[in-house]
Amino acid sequence: MSDSSSPGPRDNPGLDRLSIATSLGFVILFLVATALAGPRIADLIAAGFTWTAVNLGAVFEWLLIATFVIALGVAAGPAGNARIGGIDRPELGTFQWLSIILCTLLAGGGVFFAAGEPVYHYLNTPPAFDSAPGTPEAVPHALAQSFMHWGFLAWAILGALTALVLARAHYDLGQPLRPRALLMDTLPRRWLAGPLGSLVDAICVIAVVAGTVGPIGFLATQLGYGLHMLIGTPEGLATQLAIVALLGLVYVTSAVTGITRGIQWLSRFNVILALVIAAVVFVFGPTRFLIQAWSEAFGAYLSGFFTMATQSTLTASPGWLKWWTIFFFAWFIGYGPLMAIFVARISRGRTVRQMIVSVAVLAPLIATAWFTLLGGSGIYGQMTGAFDLTQPLAAFKFDVATLTVAQSLPGGTITALAVLVLTAIFVATTGDSMSYAISVVGAGHDNPPTWLRAFWGILMALMAAALLVLGNGGIGVLQQFIVLTAIPVSLVLLPSLWAGPRAAHAMARDQNLLNRHGTSD
Repeated sequence: MSDSSSPGPRDNPGLDRLSIATSLGFVILFLVATALAGPRIADLIAAGFTWTAVNLGAVFEWLLIATFVIALGVAAGPAGNARIGGIDRPELGTFQWLSIILCTLLAGGGVFFAAGEPVYHYLNTPPAFDSAPGTPEAVPHALAQSFMHWGFLAWAILGALTALVLARAHYDLGQPLRPRALLMDTLPRRWLAGPLGSLVDAICVIAVVAGTVGPIGFLATQLGYGLHMLIGTPEGLATQLAIVALLGLVYVTSAVTGITRGIQWLSRFNVILALVIAAVVFVFGPTRFLIQAWSEAFGAYLSGFFTMATQSTLTASPGWLKWWTIFFFAWFIGYGPLMAIFVARISRGRTVRQMIVSVAVLAPLIATAWFTLLGGSGIYGQMTGAFDLTQPLAAFKFDVATLTVAQSLPGGTITALAVLVLTAIFVATTGDSMSYAISVVGAGHDNPPTWLRAFWGILMALMAAALLVLGNGGIGVLQQFIVLTAIPVSLVLLPSLWAGPRAAHAMARDQNLLNRHGTSD
């Protein structure tokens, strides 16, 4: 097998001006609507948010479950040996590749919630369990619920089956690298080549913009609060805007320099920093408690897997469901198509099995360890009376929770500053990867123009800054809007349940790994 053995992607399918204009139009419309009628817009989106969570939550849940299960089947089968992208060896080293995966998929949100979410579930027993809140029995259940939100299902939807479909369409069949390719086996290609295809791409871009701008804005408030408490910097809008500007400069520079330079360098640095923090917490923190907590929690996670993954309003209150499981699952669905583009690009030369196992198994396992280190330390501090996060978490002030837990870790203020830096860079790596992926959608190939990468990166920073200036809870409203975008995006992802295995088997046949009957020779 070599580069010449497949048709390869079209060199330049041309900019999709309609999808770019539609996506840009949404940004402008949302900002104008927030400025002119913020409370009214917030009420409408909140109503849609609640309706979607209650009525379509089960659809989102089973989409994630099916994706994970089918992906494992593909990885275990003979098609798992096929290589992605028509080349013999990976373009990125293993550590570089894994670093990018860990830093660009769920990392930003995972770090933001890692300290506070387990403590919240410890103080407020999740509906899938019956342990008394704030007791030792509640510890594994609290962590298990966090594992469910940030574990196997969440990671699988971001690049297990969908990345296979896109890689096959682009690298083997020469189709533009755009979300519409996920529907290639479902709808006529002439439809997808026209305005309908542009609309599909725009919807997926809008979902990612909403999902990325929110964390940028929340990070600004979190860092502003954290720096004020730790080193006394002024707290307020000016500081938040300065943080957004600096963050934007970092991730735009990273996106412009590309995957093999800026993005991989930033990801590698952040993984090393995370490993240092993890080692300090593990060695100098409540080590025995953390080991026991992870062991029991992972057991509870596996034994209660389907119970937690299929929660509905029959057993959970609508308020809990919409702000936890369904919100997270919808958020990840919204990221799905463009994350798949990114995963397909960085995994070129890897086998199907390597990609699926790394994204859907290895990365989630690392996430459970990270949540145990930070969230478990938070629970330990709450249990021992080192601090009390009851009131901040009741008000969903995760910035307060993160800083409080971070300050209690070995190293105190230094560790807390390191955690803040880590969080900032994790959000930056999400920003640069999504700036790149959105630009790929516009260009249709995996080397989009530099100006386009910079444009989308700057636009998302400006949108976050504008929402901070406007106030009215605009960033929170945008976060709720994510759940609404998951409705059309879920329809885009659905065909990958059967198109993903077909794509893997097609790759394997092209590479002479399978015979015409679909079995290994």
